[in-house]
This record gives sequence, structure tokens and C-alpha cells, in this order.
Amino acid sequence: MTDIPTDQQDGNVAFQHVRHLTDFPVVEFRRYTIQVSERDHFARYFETYFPEAFEQVGALIFGHFRERDNPAVFTWIRGFHDMETHATANAAFYDGPVWREHASTMNDRLIDHTNVLLLQPWKPERGIVVLPTVDPIREEAGAQGVVVAHIFAVTAGGVAAFAQHAEEAFASYRAAGAREAGVLVTLDEPNNFPRLPVREDGPYLVWLGILRDNQILEQRFRPLAEQAAQTLAATGLLRSASEVVTLDPTSRSRLRWHPTF
Repeated sequence: MTDIPTDQQDGNVAFQHVRHLTDFPVVEFRRYTIQVSERDHFARYFETYFPEAFEQVGALIFGHFRERDNPAVFTWIRGFHDMETHATANAAFYDGPVWREHASTMNDRLIDHTNVLLLQPWKPERGIVVLPTVDPIREEAGAQGVVVAHIFAVTAGGVAAFAQHAEEAFASYRAAGAREAGVLVTLDEPNNFPRLPVREDGPYLVWLGILRDNQILEQRFRPLAEQAAQTLAATGLLRSASEVVTLDPTSRSRLRWHPTF
């Protein structure tokens, strides 16, 4: 069932909210180590073959990125409707024809695929926003903007208290021009697709935001993130220093700077 968009001024058709593109509270934040000289090739193969293939089996790729400060890392974020779908969709994909055809192409460039956080929204309304696919005509240059992830390693049992402390920092990010794309915390459930491991060193809290450009990143966001890191470390609720990951969307990434969000 589809909600037909009504805003069609200047040819800009609003995102058609299709029922199967909603409700993905089981999230994997996947950071792959790639052969440095092959990361761009890996990214092009990935977004050519896989986004629609995952959608066909009931999962969704929220976005895919090059990590700016680590030339060996390709990061992507995917979601599932629930843990049952996490198992069945993964099995359908990795036992299916698309992966069978392209597995060697990807694996030959892949060094490590185990740096994966299994997450869920901190609150139902703080799940990852699902943006429309990149329009190949109106967005001919591909996905734009900068995505940032502020990752906090929280003490055991301290997620709720830490999240409350962090709200002031997150509000300052939004006030500085960041569009909040989600606030996620560790999903403490057994991994029901063990062929793909996930980390078990949580809990974590991950804030996701989208920035328009590098000027906002450097002049507004980074100073606030550095200040927040110091302030939140002083709460005693973190196991280690927080990490700010700067993510450059690849050309077809849903998570990007978009006028409807």
C-alpha cells in the first residue's frame, strides 16, 4: 500500500512511503576493512549489485560510505524488521543467486568483516530515517553531504543514564545544522545468523547525523563533538573515549543530505 505524494512542485516528487520501507528496528552497523587500493572498486561493486537485492528479501540498506579518516574502511548500515527477519533475510541473500555470482569479486577485496555492532533504536521515534533512493536524473552527481556517527562505549547497565546525559549534546548538534538520523543502542540478543559474526563487547550508543557540507562539519560540528566527548567522559558512564566517524556517502547511499529530510 502506497501513500501517493502530493508535493510535485517543480517536478520534485516527495518520497513515496511504501509500507515495506518502514520499521527496521534491528540494525547492523558494519565496518569492513578493505584492501586500500580496492576500496573504491568494492564500493562500486557493492552499490551496483546489492541494495535492491537486500530489499527483495525483506531487509534494507540505510546507507553505505567511505570512512574519511581510514582509507581501508567501507562502512554500511542495514536494517531488518525483527530478529526473525534478520535470520531469514540473511539466509535468503547469502544463499541466493546474487551473492553466489558476486561473492568472489567482493571477498577478494575484503580483509575483515567482523567489526559489526548489532543495534536497535534508543526509543521508537529515534530509529534510522529511511530516505528515498538517489534519483539518477535529479541527483546526477550522486549522494551529497556528510554523515557522522558519534560512537560511545557505555558502561554495563549505564545506557539509560548515559542517554539522558547525552541529550544536551545531541540537541547542540541539531542546533548547529546536523539533521539527526537516528540514536541507536546495543541490541542484546543472540546472533541468529552466526555465519556473520557481531561484536559482543557492548553496550554502545551510536548517534547518527547528516550534515550539508564540510564547512558545517569543521566549523560547527567538530568543536561541539570534541566538547561533548569531554563532558560525557566526565559522567563516568563510558568505558573508553568516544569515537567520531566521518562517513562520505557513496553515490547511491540513501543516507545523505536530502531536501525532503
